[in-house]
Amino acid sequence: MTIDYNSHFEACIEGIKQEGRYRYFAAIERIVGNFPKANYYAPDGSVKEITIWCSNDYVGMGQHPKVIAAAKEALDSTGAGAGGTRNISGTTRYHVELEQSVADLHNKEAGLVFSSGYVANEGALSTLGKLLPDCVFISDEMNHASMIHGIKSSKQEKIIYRHNDMEHLEEILKSIDPKRPKIIAFESVYSMDGDIAPIKETCDLADKYNAMTYLDEVHAVGIYGPRGGGVAEERGLMERIDIIEGTFGKAYGCMGGFITGKRAVIDAIRSFASGFIFTTSLPPSVLAASRAAVEHLKTSQIERERMRRNVALFKGLLRDAGMPFMEGESHIVPLVVGEPNCCREVTDILMDDYDIYVQPINYPTVPRGTERLRLTATAAHSEEDIRHMAQVLQELWASHHLLSAVA
Repeated sequence: MTIDYNSHFEACIEGIKQEGRYRYFAAIERIVGNFPKANYYAPDGSVKEITIWCSNDYVGMGQHPKVIAAAKEALDSTGAGAGGTRNISGTTRYHVELEQSVADLHNKEAGLVFSSGYVANEGALSTLGKLLPDCVFISDEMNHASMIHGIKSSKQEKIIYRHNDMEHLEEILKSIDPKRPKIIAFESVYSMDGDIAPIKETCDLADKYNAMTYLDEVHAVGIYGPRGGGVAEERGLMERIDIIEGTFGKAYGCMGGFITGKRAVIDAIRSFASGFIFTTSLPPSVLAASRAAVEHLKTSQIERERMRRNVALFKGLLRDAGMPFMEGESHIVPLVVGEPNCCREVTDILMDDYDIYVQPINYPTVPRGTERLRLTATAAHSEEDIRHMAQVLQELWASHHLLSAVA
């Protein structure tokens, strides 16, 4: 009997729909100068204005006049695309300037720009593993899919340590031959739980057992540290990290990823990473916009201070209302629902009845039974936005829609 390909794939989709974890995309159009407001284009053809509460544009740099002006200048000067891969006609002065900017941000010898944060992690980690003979990765169990992908692609041994558990990490390091190359891969801000890694303690263990450190700062660059270098900068630890990875797609409001570190290490990744070598390079307009955002946030504190104030207000209101959110140190507010269909129902009610857009977070992004709303009070939200959102959530949690599912 031959396989009916289309029916097979329809059954695959039906399976995740039955589980309540099918992903529906909301077509939105952000409004320049009015973020977090956006126009929502519904499947029935109607359009309405909504407020976004799940954006990674944490301080609104995607709407900043400097960023927009830089993108326009580059577009007018050089056109739409880069014209090739970095190796074949696709390296522009905008690439060079942005790489110099991020190297300066982290006080490192060199930087390298990738097409996305995912590609940066996959390319860097896989290449490090391939170039270090008999390397072993020690990876936090909550690491992002891109880090897992990179480590897997290296075809080297991986040992997972319990999330932020330094005793377990040391136990693993003790068990490895001291002469064997080791890389500890971890994140600073874990975006689904909103907690922050013990970076100093991790570095102490890396020094003790002669391991390299690879730190993903994608949810921290731009908003932690006096120049936006991330949590490692905020805690005075940047010089202890061998490779720092970041993104322009979150607090910097643009697109792309990057790594920084010693010149020889960065050059080796540049020379051997397939995901870097064979990808068409980012267009000048995106690079110029990213650099404008990075440079602005090296000196401006206004956006960071506003975001911190808004996050504190939002968490305080949820705390006072007894809402089940995860009390991490970071700016991210995960509000646990605990069941996928209910999680989708909550977000549908928010969109349909309150013009509030939040995307449900379900398995496999988070463990089953911990389905949640991942909420972000950005620098662009007004106090009125925040108080309204807290009030709406409190009302929903008290309604029959949620009590049965959460219980």
